[in-house]
Amino acid sequence: MTVYESDLPGVGKKFEVELDDGERLVIVTHNTGKREVYLKPDADGDSEKLFETSDRLARKIGTILEGAYFQPVQAEQVETMLSDDTYLEWYGVAEGADVAGQSLAEANVRDRTGVSVVAIQRGEELISPPTPETVLEVGDTLVVIGDREDCAQFESMLGTGLEE
Repeated sequence: MTVYESDLPGVGKKFEVELDDGERLVIVTHNTGKREVYLKPDADGDSEKLFETSDRLARKIGTILEGAYFQPVQAEQVETMLSDDTYLEWYGVAEGADVAGQSLAEANVRDRTGVSVVAIQRGEELISPPTPETVLEVGDTLVVIGDREDCAQFESMLGTGLEE
């Protein structure tokens, strides 16, 4: 599965998800939070609008789809909305991330971004809670809590984008 992301100046972002049968699911996220979902028969086909939803409803649907209410299989990446503006998110530390090789104290994550690192998955080991001396390593999965804006700022420190 490949996800294509593109900016829509003055509108928001567009994501196209390649489906197994060659179709594409197109999701337009407006700067206002509104979401529009379309289906394309193929990469060059015309889109058919399936539905439109508010930001709040889209997040609720997203938590259902990602398995926050019922998770029949183990997922690799999860984002969970705890309240209207509080998220629990999982991020991978990529090669070249600003924080790689630094302790939590040295990285100064909370002061720089506003998120709190509440756990670190390192291979089979779960470090919970991590101490200020815990060193962040490439390949770690960090579980953080914060608001949407803080999480986005934290993600930029990791050098990661939208990945499968």
